[in-house]
Amino acid sequence: MPNFTKNKNDIKKAINWNRLSDDFSKMFWDQNVRQFWVDEEISLVEDKKVWLTLTKEERKTYEKVLAGLTLLDTEQGGTGMPLIMQHVDELHAKAVLTFMAAMEQMHAKSYSTIFSTLSTMDRIDELFEWVENNKTLQAKTKIIVDNYKNITDDKSLYIAMASSVLLETYLFYSGFFYPLYLSGQGKLIGSGEIINLIIRDESVHGLFIGLLAQNVLKKISKDEQKELNKKVYSIMLELFELEKEYTKELYGPIGLEEEVIKFIKYNADKALMNLGLDTYFNIDESEINPIVLNGLDTETKTHDFFSTKGNGYIKTLNHEELKDDDFNW
Repeated sequence: MPNFTKNKNDIKKAINWNRLSDDFSKMFWDQNVRQFWVDEEISLVEDKKVWLTLTKEERKTYEKVLAGLTLLDTEQGGTGMPLIMQHVDELHAKAVLTFMAAMEQMHAKSYSTIFSTLSTMDRIDELFEWVENNKTLQAKTKIIVDNYKNITDDKSLYIAMASSVLLETYLFYSGFFYPLYLSGQGKLIGSGEIINLIIRDESVHGLFIGLLAQNVLKKISKDEQKELNKKVYSIMLELFELEKEYTKELYGPIGLEEEVIKFIKYNADKALMNLGLDTYFNIDESEINPIVLNGLDTETKTHDFFSTKGNGYIKTLNHEELKDDDFNW
């Protein structure tokens, strides 16, 4: 039997949900559990028919925004959340981060579910190759991931957490714009339902990590806090330049570039608010496409007594096309 010396640094603690370490982690745990969903439970059958009515450029844009989102979610679930979690001492906060990391992987998987419905395998392979070769997409992802990998103290932990909030509440939204834009017009509604569920998750993730970041910042001297927050704005602006370039490439061919850039600015301010910082762009809601803005509403769109998932989510166990005979009673 190995020797056991009762050294304080060697003691391993079990999480005790009856003795909470803060006043918000349990609330976020409960919310994440209530929101749990699985991509296969949402029917995409009708989307295939609509997909064929879109122009070639519209289909390209849709595919590329989802491919880009897949990369961001992959890094968030596999790198960002786990690395941040390692440097968080509170066990309840660790548990919440673990759950959220799993949902980031669910988000990444859900895009593949959409791809398998709308695209051929050869086209899907092309898209994932495009992800690896797109310099702008790779550059903005690298900025975030480098901050995750450079955590050594409270200051670098704060920057990593702030980068996570910028990812969740800011960078994702150039990709979310087009699915919201189309589903708001009654197109690709099944895929849009998945995006709505992802947005609802990301809104909770951004709030939670924003709170953690603010608590970390309190441990740091006032002068250093000012310098760190300047760095957050600097990171945000560096990412904004990349987002403009990325948006021009993806949305320029379908004439939505300027609308998406306004949407990006709007969500950059939301990210800053999650960190308790002053807004920068000050874009009013009236400047955002109302169809897309409506899609950001994470309240249940369809009241459904049989579902607690929100956003009109209904678990689909079987799906069959309606036939004329179904109406012969």
